[in-house]
This record gives sequence, C-alpha cells and structure tokens, in this order.
Amino acid sequence: MSTVELLDKHLARIDPRIAAPVFERLKRIPAVRRAVEREMAEIMARLRPKVKPYEGRVRAQASLPEAGRPREELLEEMRRLQAEEEPGWREGRVSGAVYHGGAEHVEFASRVYALHSQTNPLHADVWPSIARYEAEIVSMTAHMLGAAACEPGEIVGSVSSGGTESILLAVKSYRDRARAERRIDRPELIVPVTAHVAFDKAAHYFGIELVRTPVGPDERADVGAVRRAITRRTIAVVGSAPCFPYGVVDPIRELSELAGKRRIGCHVDACLGGFLLPWAERLGHPVPVFDFRLPGVTSISADTHKYGYAPKGTSVVLYRGAELRRYQYFTATEWPGGLYFSPTLAGSRPGALSAACWATMVSLGAEGYMEATRRILEAAEGLRRSVRETPGLRLVGDSLFVVAFASDSDSLDIYQVLDGMTERGWSLNGLHRPPCLHVAVTLRHAEPGVVERFARDLAASVEQARTQGKAADGMAPVYGLAGRLPVRAIVGELLRRYIDLLYEV
Repeated sequence: MSTVELLDKHLARIDPRIAAPVFERLKRIPAVRRAVEREMAEIMARLRPKVKPYEGRVRAQASLPEAGRPREELLEEMRRLQAEEEPGWREGRVSGAVYHGGAEHVEFASRVYALHSQTNPLHADVWPSIARYEAEIVSMTAHMLGAAACEPGEIVGSVSSGGTESILLAVKSYRDRARAERRIDRPELIVPVTAHVAFDKAAHYFGIELVRTPVGPDERADVGAVRRAITRRTIAVVGSAPCFPYGVVDPIRELSELAGKRRIGCHVDACLGGFLLPWAERLGHPVPVFDFRLPGVTSISADTHKYGYAPKGTSVVLYRGAELRRYQYFTATEWPGGLYFSPTLAGSRPGALSAACWATMVSLGAEGYMEATRRILEAAEGLRRSVRETPGLRLVGDSLFVVAFASDSDSLDIYQVLDGMTERGWSLNGLHRPPCLHVAVTLRHAEPGVVERFARDLAASVEQARTQGKAADGMAPVYGLAGRLPVRAIVGELLRRYIDLLYEV
C-alpha cells in the first residue's frame, strides 16, 4: 500500500469535513511531505509523455525571442502540430470535443471569424453588427426551446463563452435576486449528484451552499429527495437535459412544478442537449418536455458550440423575464474611467465567435439541424449495439446520444479498457461513481466505418484488459487510485498537480 493510500485509509475514519485540513497538517511533517511528493511526482512522470508529447521535438518558447520569428516558419510549425492532432478527431475517435468537423463547415466558420477578428461586443457603438448577431442568437435559441409557448418577449437571454459561464451567470442571478427580494444571505442551491460540476464552481465562486441530492436507479434526479431538501434559503433547483455522465434527462416537469409551488427558480442545464433534443423530438424520438413550455422552468443554458456546431467559445443562457436577467448584469457608476457595464463575466469578448455562431445557425437552419441529429442518433444506436454485443460490458442509462458503459463484473477493470482504447487511438471520457466510460456521439461518429472500427477496437480492448492484468502506465492507475480514495482532498491534490503539469514549459 502506498503512502498516499495509507494516509487515506486512516483519514477516511474521521469526519469528512475535517479530513482535508488534517491532510494539509500531515503534509507539514517532513517525512510525510517527502513521501507524498515522491508518489505524486511518480504519477505525474507517468502522465508527462501524454501531456507533453512534443518535448524534445519542438522548440520550447519559454521567453520572448530577441527578434521575432518569421511568420511562415511559425505557420509551418503550427501546421505540423495540427496535422498530428487532427486525425484523432477527424476520424471520429474522440468523445464530444468536435461536434461537426466537416471540412466545408470548418472553412466557412473560419472565414467568418477572420472577417470579424478585431470586433469586441464591449464596444457596441463601434460594432453594432455584433450586438445584432448576439440578439438574434438568443432569439433563435429561445424559439427552439419553447419561447413560442410564452408571451412575446418573455424569454430573454445573453451569449456567454461556454456552458460553464452560462451556468455561473444563472446561479449568480438567482443568488442576487434572492438577496434583493427575499433577503437571503446564506443561499442554497439544490442539484442532483449528476449535475455538471460547473454548479460546484458557481457555488465556490459565489458563496452558495450546494445541496447534492441522489438519483434513482434510472440515474435521473430523485424528485422526492429534492422536495425534502428545499428550505427557506433555497434559491433554485437544477435539472439536466441531459446530464453529462449518462446522457439521461432528469424529470424536469416534476422539478419545475415543485419549484413553481415553492416560488423558487428552476434552472435546466441543457448545455449538452439543448441543440439536439428539440430536433430528436421532431424526428419522433421519446424526448420528455424540458424547456419553456413548462411554466415552472425559469432559466436554461444551452451550448451553441456543442450540437449548435458553432466554433468553440459560445453558449446561451436564457431567462423567463427581463427582471431575472438583470441580476446577471454588472454596472459601475462611480469609476473615474467612466460609466461601465457588462452583461456577462467578461469585459472584452471576441465578437468573431458570436459572428461565427450566428452564421453557423443561419446557414444550417432547421433542416440542417434535423439531418445532423438523425445521423447522430443512428450512429449512437450503432455504438450501443457494439457495447451490448461485447461480453463483459453493460450499458449505463438509456440516453439517445451519450453511450455510457461499465464492466459487468469485478474481473474486468473498465479503466484498463479505457487504456486499451487510448492505445488504439480513441479518446473516451472516464467517469467514476460508478466506474464507467462514455462517448458523446457527434457527426464525426456518423462518418462511414467509425461504428465498425469502434466495435472492433472495443472488443480487442476488453480482451486485452482480461488477459494482460493491471498496467502501471496510462490513465487506469490514476482513475483507479482516484476511485479508491474516499478522502477527496488527496484526489484534489492529484488534480492540482496535473494542472501544474499542463503549464510547465
């Protein structure tokens, strides 16, 4: 047993609330600190070749060169790196990440971006075109998500940098509304354990107590548990459409009705499914209502840069009513630099991303989104079939487009399967609680031959995991260690070291 595991074994016997500070105190003991440092360093050394594959092959630029390097030389170097990285996502070996990736689509969006590379929505007087694009992005998204069932102008919103910011903005709005209108100074937010970790980040940033509630056997939020968790300090409840781990849609109707009765907010995190589920419903698939057609739903986040197929860096957050949206804004009236205001967390923002998002949505239209969804759902069924036909594996959840799967026995380590798939060029998402893997299916997986290649490689990876036993390298030992350690402070230490590694030159 390693020092880290031995520490964790003893720390797990005490109250989890004090385990983290005890761990920090123990690290001050020289012998303990040296042992922990040694083991953390060993883990990072095993990960380094995967994180820093270009070391020794590409000139490191740790400081500014005395004279600028020639532009063509830089472009050629960057082309080489892209050429190495492109096949993985281009050939459909990646979970999520690149949701469209078609050559003509990428080239069109790049042209739009280049045309608007100097624009900044902070200066709406200089670039009113970007304000127009953002207003229309919000309106188009709102109409896709049930605004037609509401009063004209009732559903409003803004464009953010991504799903995390959309969630942060919604949570901030609920916090500030509760502070102003209900005088709540110790707010609580109720989220299922499967809700995106961005809600943890929002709670951390904004001083909110996050109340995690369990899910049922179907991996969906337990409405009864949510009902019991509500207190007078609750500012909102959260449901996912769908949740990231398993791709299942929470019982949004029941959650929204509960929120409406208690006069609190109900946020639907549709960052993953907001631009796919509406079209799946129109194609005849069984999609439960999750949007503004439900009167108790008061806000929705939906990512344009996922199944909206826009370039990375945009999302939409929608609200029922301008009054709620105003709690998202920041204004300053006494700054010597002049009057200042911004709708989102950022000040300056890349208007080119908003322009490319608008152009993407308008160029695809409803027919384009419908056809993309049809192809993705067909590919997802092919991947599910591959899992069902591979002995030793079982599907988790019943998602339309996220294929989650786990081992059906203790004799097969699912993280060894993950490493086997990585060796074969795949980049899948490793999950835990329970240990499993998932693929967020995209248009890349709908290309000819991808489903068949996945089936072959999955079967080979499972067989390899059965016959070769535990490996010392790869992500399996890291995921395995993280899954075994009940004291999350130690796991958090691992993650912080990993982030440090990313920034090393």
